[in-house]
Amino acid sequence: MATIAVVTSSPPFAEGGHLVMARELVRALQEEGHHAGLVVTPQNRFGRQASAYLAAWCTDVGLAHEERPVDQVISLRFPGYAVRHPNHVLWLNHRMREYYDLWDQFRSHLTWKQQIKERTRRAILHRADSYLLSKMKRRFVISGTVQTRLRRFGGIQSDVLYPPPPRRDYRHDTYGDYLFGVSRLSPLKRFDLVLRALAEPMAASIKCVIAGEGAEADALMRLRSDLELGHRVQFVGRLTEAALIDHLARCRAVIFPPFSEDYGFVTVEAFMCGKPVITCHDSGGPAELVRDGDSGFVTPPTAEALAVAMRRVMDDRNLAMRMGQAGNLDARKMTWAGAVQKLLL
Repeated sequence: MATIAVVTSSPPFAEGGHLVMARELVRALQEEGHHAGLVVTPQNRFGRQASAYLAAWCTDVGLAHEERPVDQVISLRFPGYAVRHPNHVLWLNHRMREYYDLWDQFRSHLTWKQQIKERTRRAILHRADSYLLSKMKRRFVISGTVQTRLRRFGGIQSDVLYPPPPRRDYRHDTYGDYLFGVSRLSPLKRFDLVLRALAEPMAASIKCVIAGEGAEADALMRLRSDLELGHRVQFVGRLTEAALIDHLARCRAVIFPPFSEDYGFVTVEAFMCGKPVITCHDSGGPAELVRDGDSGFVTPPTAEALAVAMRRVMDDRNLAMRMGQAGNLDARKMTWAGAVQKLLL
């Protein structure tokens, strides 16, 4: 039995897939007989990341409670992967994306003075990340999308290890009369694209329930009003786990068209409930998991293309059933026990 520290980072009061993954990994390690625990290091507000990296660097993960030696560390994201341990394995969610693949979008909102400052920070962080990731015994990533980013920015090699679905009481009730979308409501999740697709003539009369909270919530509600979708689109806010499973069990299909998503647990959770997923070619992780025409649809990122996919799945219940069953078979092949075996040294 090994003593293993699972390390991630999170801002205060945050909740998201990174913490779900961390907790599931700890649970899986414990089920395999290991003494495992979760260490959450700070993830400071934007512009104060250097101190967060330093805090992780200075965190002693060599000894657990009562002087028990820690045999291995598995870290999941920045800046938590700055912790030091001779047996350190990376299973990367992502680095600080504003300084990597989202740099062009980020800097477009900066003044020239701010750009000088942020370019300096970016250069320092790139050097620090390259050094830290070079020290890992093994490097895994949660998707081919993240793998490509590592190669593009730093030439760092890694292996893809998809996270299995979180353990929940999944079930399938019916193929209902509405689409379901769930995520943090932020620009990268592109629920504005979902609304515009629903406003297309091809998607006339299709209903959709959208769950989640975030900075885009008010703007999305205004867009719903502008597009006259109030009678067809319902925003239900943050859901309990029971309510989430209830919608996954009862919807016709799940709509999830983010831009360059790292992974997206909602895809495999939809599959576990026997539901197909509609996503886009540039959606990252979901586009890797969905087999176009078999377990869902992978479309161009346009309202017109999404509307066509929506119409097909809503008009053909048997098609939704076949796709959902195919996705369910794919998701059930992914196990936490299998992931643990790959991550252990």
